[in-house]
This record gives sequence, structure tokens and C-alpha cells, in this order.
Amino acid sequence: MKCLRDRFGKSADKELINFVNSIDVDREMILEDIWGNEVHVLMLAKCKIIRREDAAKILKALRDLRSDFLSGEFSLSSELEDVHMNIENYVMKKVGREVAGRMHTARSRNDQVVLDIKLKLRNEILQIFNLLLRFEDVLLERAINSSNIVMPGYTHLQHAQPITLGLWFSAYATMLLRDMERLNSLYDRININPLGSCALAGTSFEIDREYTTRLLGFDSISENSLDSVASRDFIIETMSCLSILMSNLSRLAEDIILYSTSEFKFLEIPDEFATGSSVMPQKKNPDFAELIRARTGFVYGALFQILTVMKGIPIGYNRDLQEDRVMLWSSIRVVKNSLKILCKVIKRVEFNEERMLNLLHENFSTATELANYLVREKGINFRDAYSIVGEIVRKLSSKGSTFESKKLEEILREKGISAENIDDIISPEKCVLRSRSYGGTSPREVKKIVNRTKKKVSRFKRISEERRMRIENAMKLTRSEINRVMKSA
Repeated sequence: MKCLRDRFGKSADKELINFVNSIDVDREMILEDIWGNEVHVLMLAKCKIIRREDAAKILKALRDLRSDFLSGEFSLSSELEDVHMNIENYVMKKVGREVAGRMHTARSRNDQVVLDIKLKLRNEILQIFNLLLRFEDVLLERAINSSNIVMPGYTHLQHAQPITLGLWFSAYATMLLRDMERLNSLYDRININPLGSCALAGTSFEIDREYTTRLLGFDSISENSLDSVASRDFIIETMSCLSILMSNLSRLAEDIILYSTSEFKFLEIPDEFATGSSVMPQKKNPDFAELIRARTGFVYGALFQILTVMKGIPIGYNRDLQEDRVMLWSSIRVVKNSLKILCKVIKRVEFNEERMLNLLHENFSTATELANYLVREKGINFRDAYSIVGEIVRKLSSKGSTFESKKLEEILREKGISAENIDDIISPEKCVLRSRSYGGTSPREVKKIVNRTKKKVSRFKRISEERRMRIENAMKLTRSEINRVMKSA
């Protein structure tokens, strides 16, 4: 560790260097750190804390650094401990210690690292948000196109009632809509400027935090310097949102796994998304879905990691916080990759309509509707109707029979109940048409669900675009300010 050793009489032990450095995780934030440095230097020059000429030299060196990094000519040194000191060292080599040594005035690595995380994290949240928007479009399109296709609905993984495939698709669309709502709210709490909090107490320099907020595209300024550097609840909340999202994706993956088995035969996974066996030539495995299911546990682990890190540290910055992002970036990659693959699969997957309909006729799936008929048309209270239908199901199943209109009419007559249009009552296709309550499975209601969801998705598309433009405009403003300083120096 070549820098920050002035207080010590000896060089850092190599084992210590390896143990404390954050280079591997810092690689994710180099461009964000460069941007933060540029904005901080611009602010120092604006507030006359450093000379404009010195600021211009530092800004030119940072521009060269960005170019070197993008071309692969800049690499991080573990001996310099973290990304911040690597960048400062690069600038120092370019413009000398006298000038470069001024760029860290009125700042600490404590507020610097929070800044970098927030700049990168808000961009990652927007990317996940946009992947969800794309997935929503696919799910809603499939829901509309399958609003008349019937399938078994399940509770306890047992046949329950007929539903439409459109309701199944739209159920996941409404699930993921809530994930978008959580991420939308989360973004507001991430997009708060910590720069200027310094180590924990702010600074005695007359800095301009509103200026840096504008140049970095933040919505507001952190209110408390101590809280700003000491808290990571925005990461905890991110991991919580991602964990819930992965839970929903894992449930969809599980449905795909189940429905693709020979026992269900509801769907066929496209060949390009299936894998085979090394020894069993007939196999067609849903490995992608199984890995989504497994990697959900990885994201859960990241949430528990940051919760555990934060539970006992005293207020103020502690080096424990270096671990705040070790699994964060990896979890984000898991989420993005899972969304991408599921979106492609759902767009292409084909369902076996005949198989699903046949199963509905075999397993008394319209028993509840028969009970409803007895209540609605015969004036029988629901609990008695429930008992009557339960007895009918018991008798028929003991004989290996299913619902048939003639047998039903005969049993009902024995109980003194006349039955009209019984074929319509026990028809799964007709049954779903009658489920017209708000949010129900009828094609009419599925279309309403889709339309309501589309309106919310359209609103989120506008919000996402506005946020993207705000960041882009902030970057343009930063470039403009840099050019102005360099021309006038």
C-alpha cells in the first residue's frame, strides 16, 4: 500500500494489502468515480477553493483516464487499495502532486464511495426497470392472445377450477408490475446526493452541494452528513426488491418446469432454450428455469449479507461497509440475465390447448360452478349446495366416472332437484365465461386486466425515459462545464 501511510512508521504488510483492498469490486465503478471526480473538481473551481488552472489540468487528466480505461490501457493496482486512490495516483502522474493533491480537498473516500455506488446503482435499477417493461409487454401480449384458452387452475398443486391461459399470463404481469412499483419508489431514495458529506461531519470549506447535485443528475441532497456516509439502507432496500423480484421469477420458472413435464404436457420449451443429457438421448431439460430457481437463493443470500453487516456497526463509517457491494453487483447480473432469458422463452413457448382442456374434463374442475348453480338457480344455501356436490363427486369418483350431464341429472333428481342446461354448467369453456367478477378469469375480465396494466406500464415507460434523459442531460452539462473551465484556464 504505497499511499496514505504517512502516519505509520512501516510499510503495509502484503497480507494486509490483499486483505483490505477492494479492487475486484471497485472495477464496477471506475467510470462513476471519474464522473464524481470531475464534478467535485468543477465545484472546487467554481467555489474558488482551487485555482481554475489547476482544475483544468486535473480535468484533462481525468479525460485521458476515461479514454485509457475504455481502450483497456488502464488497470487498477491492488497496492493502491481502492479505485479512488488508483485514479488519484493516475492524475498525480499526469499533472504532479502539487496540482493533483488538491482534487481531494473538501471530500473523503467515505462520501466518495457512497457517491459511486449510487451513480452506478441508479443506472442498474433503470436497466432492470426497462427489462421488466419489455417483459411486461410480452406477458400482456400473450395474455390477450390466450384470453379464450382454458387450462386447469391449481391450489395445493391439485386441480381447482378452470381458468384462462390469459389469466395465468396476466397474473405474472401484475406480479411484476408490483416489482416495478417497488423499484420506482426505490429509485427516489437512491437518487440523493451524498457528495459533500465528507468523512462524517461535512467540511469547513464553502462548498456548493446544489451545484454537484445538478451536474450529477440527483433529485436532492442528503440531509445529514453522518447518516449519509454511515447508512446503507438503500442497498438493503435494493436487495429486498431484487429478492422479491427473483421470488416471482422463480415461481414462473417452477411453473415452466412443471408444465413441461410428461405428466403435465402443458407446454413445449423451444429447442433453442432446452438442454440435453450426456447419456439419455431423449431428454429435453429446462436447465435455464432450474438455474433461475437456484440463483434466487444467491440473491436472498446477498440480502442477508448486507443485513448482517449493518446490524451491529456503530454510527459512522466502518470498513465493514466495504462488503456492502461484494454481492450486490453479482445479484444485479443474476436478475438481469434471468429477466432476459425468461422474456425470450415466454415470447416463444407454445401451450398444448387440447391437453389442458382434456384434463379439465377429467377432474371435476367445475364442481364449484355446479354448487354456484344450485345456489343461484335453485335457491339452496351455499353450504348445503357444497355438501350436495361433494357427495356427487364422491359417488362418481368411486365408480371411476367424471361429470356427465345424464348422470348428474339422475343424481340431482334423486335429491328432488331438477336440472336444466347442465351441460353448460359443467363445461369448462362456459364456466370461465361466467367468471366475470372484477379481476376474474373470463376473457372479458382478462382484457380489462391487460388494459389496466398497460396504462400503468405506459406511465412507467414515461418515468423511465424521463430519468434516463435527466442522467444524460447531467452528463452533457458536466461536459459543458468541463469545456468551459478548460477554455477559460
